[in-house]
Amino acid sequence: MTKTNTQTKPVQNFAIIGAGMAGITCARTLMQAGHRVTVFEKSKGASGRLSTRSSSFGSFDHGAQYFTVRDGRFAQALATTPNICKPWSANAVRVLDAMGRVVEAARNTQDKHWVATPGMNALVKAWAQPLVQNDTIHFESKVFKIERDTLHPELWQLHSEEPEGAQSVFSGFDQVLLAVPSDQAIDLLRNSGIKMEQAAALNKVQVAPCWTLMVAFPNAVQPGLITLGPQWNAARSVHHRVAWLARESSKPGRDQVERWTVQASAAWSQEHLEDAPERVQAKLLKAFSEITGIRATPAHADVHRWRYAKTLQPLGATHMHSKKQGIGLCGDWCLGHRVEDAFVSGLELALAVI
Repeated sequence: MTKTNTQTKPVQNFAIIGAGMAGITCARTLMQAGHRVTVFEKSKGASGRLSTRSSSFGSFDHGAQYFTVRDGRFAQALATTPNICKPWSANAVRVLDAMGRVVEAARNTQDKHWVATPGMNALVKAWAQPLVQNDTIHFESKVFKIERDTLHPELWQLHSEEPEGAQSVFSGFDQVLLAVPSDQAIDLLRNSGIKMEQAAALNKVQVAPCWTLMVAFPNAVQPGLITLGPQWNAARSVHHRVAWLARESSKPGRDQVERWTVQASAAWSQEHLEDAPERVQAKLLKAFSEITGIRATPAHADVHRWRYAKTLQPLGATHMHSKKQGIGLCGDWCLGHRVEDAFVSGLELALAVI
């Protein structure tokens, strides 16, 4: 007769800071394993860099433009929310020279380019719904300090800043998991007086910023005129200001008003990181015109600064975790800068702590 081990691991109470792809992946994995999870997010919704900006002319995916699927576990997770993600025909991504001329018709790739519909934020929002329904995700809650619980020193408590300057304390956590950019994680740990065992490796991570321009040309949609400007929908550029351009209206499930998202190069974004948004917008509009040949004045123009956008030097591991301290870190910066990197990092951290 086979002896069955009926012993189960105790239920733990986790705090997760950050509601992007890594944080929500980690949270839903822990919830599915039967643990208690509370997520803290400083912005108004779940998405991280899978963000979508609304306008009166349609939406813009001003963060991650698309994602690929190479890990079977990512494919399985996507299958839990069918009909949200659609393939985008940007597989034929052009490569442009500094003057906007096509120097490479299309990059050969076996990876489909996927987007969430109706905007890139739809995927993370869908995965976050169980947390929202259970009221275990706190939006507009910026955690600024982690410390030992006053009444139970073996546990953790968090100090957070709420809307209108109010402050709250949340206590009773067995472990605290940070799913935020590496620099923000370093600052929070430092402000909390917490030294990670792998601190040296964490300090070597490098993440570049990115300025993003969003423009709309509603008058371009006229009888007999399908698109304005170039006939390609997505391109990588070696222009000193611009690294990527995409026609938002070419993505599935989007409004058909002619809209473009333009992402500046890492070097240019770093050089102009603290410039006024108006100055950045003017410079990127000029570069956009040079590359696309579109000289019309857009009916809508806006910019967004991502202080932490593209990983230049990753951690080189899926996550960081100190079992002794009960502190863990995850994010795309652990592995690279792809959306799937964030998913794998959040998943692997969750699997490591349970």
